[in-house]
Amino acid sequence: MIVLVLAAAFAALVKAGEYGLGPVVVTREDEQKLILTLGDPREHATQPGLSWRIPLLQDVRTFDRRWLHLNSKPRIVQTMDRERIVVDNYVIWRIADPLQFYKSFPTGVDRAEHQIDREVGASVREVIGRNSIPQVLTERRDAIMEEVTQRSAASLRRFGIDVADVRINRTELPSGAEENVYARMRAERERLARKHRAEGEEEARTIRADADRRARLTIAAARQAAETLRGEGDAEASRIYADSYGRDRAFYDFVRSLDAYRKTLGEGTTLVLPPQHEFFRTLHGGGRDLPAPPPVASGPPAAPEPALERPRAGPAPAPPAERPAPAPAPGPSPAQPPGAAPPGP
Repeated sequence: MIVLVLAAAFAALVKAGEYGLGPVVVTREDEQKLILTLGDPREHATQPGLSWRIPLLQDVRTFDRRWLHLNSKPRIVQTMDRERIVVDNYVIWRIADPLQFYKSFPTGVDRAEHQIDREVGASVREVIGRNSIPQVLTERRDAIMEEVTQRSAASLRRFGIDVADVRINRTELPSGAEENVYARMRAERERLARKHRAEGEEEARTIRADADRRARLTIAAARQAAETLRGEGDAEASRIYADSYGRDRAFYDFVRSLDAYRKTLGEGTTLVLPPQHEFFRTLHGGGRDLPAPPPVASGPPAAPEPALERPRAGPAPAPPAERPAPAPAPGPSPAQPPGAAPPGP
């Protein structure tokens, strides 16, 4: 019976301790509690479970053990390129040392949140002020947030506060500043475009000059090779001409004359020369009616080609003798041409 009474009394004390009454202090897993003796904290926070206190002499203060969320008010921050942007951030924090936290903020959590907002805001202004708008928005956003988190955690650790993360909810331009920012962005892009175009033109000139140099070298080498081949061809042609001249001079002169006609006389060509000019010698029957060309001073004169004798019209030759036939009637024979001798008896 006594045991039951004692158990009931203990249960009542525990129940009262949940409401902060009685000598029993009940600490849940998500709580931290300080026992104050006449308003002065003399012990560290209680652990989850049951603790004891002296009623009327000791008081209990309860603090949250969980991670808390603090959404800061939007603030205007100036970037490295002297542009003003509106930054809205939040903080994930918790009470790491309840005793130090109580000594720093005896009035409660509201004062602590105000201090957190101020420290984080100072870190945000300092870090963002060393970066430009493109870096804040895209290029270094994660690195900026990591730096802000580390600086905020270091500055709030002396208050018994841990900071897990600082993030930016939104970043926008203040009203009326969009056109100025857009104009500066356009000017920057135009400057970069001019720079890239100038670099491209310079590179194009370098490539073009190198290509022209290579082309000149190639053409010069080709011309040299062509002149060499042309000289060899001319030498071979001269050798062939000389050999042909030595074998048959008349045929050689005839072929050379035809080549001269082919190269000189084209369609619609008009030559004003006397009919007896040396150029027309081959056209006048191989030069029979023209005087021979003057002898070359360096050698003996060439003998003129013999003129071919044209056949003259006359009586046909007599047919071969045949066996005598019976005497024909007197008169000329139709098979014989006029003026031919009569056949023998």
